[in-house]
Amino acid sequence: MPKMKTHRSSRKRFRVTATGKLRRHQAGKRHLLSHKSGSRKRHLRTSMIKQTAIAKTYVTLLGGSC
Repeated sequence: MPKMKTHRSSRKRFRVTATGKLRRHQAGKRHLLSHKSGSRKRHLRTSMIKQTAIAKTYVTLLGGSC
């Protein structure tokens, strides 16, 4: 049986934490920032940690165990 390849586009967008959860950045911080408030942009700066069924699929694609 061949080895499973890492999903390269997911590898650039997500990281797996030491406990196996998925860490990602929030969307909405690339452009059209002038009308957004400072507090909204500051909250978008933080990363999100997810542990859902879809997150487990991404962890598997990244080569981790779920």
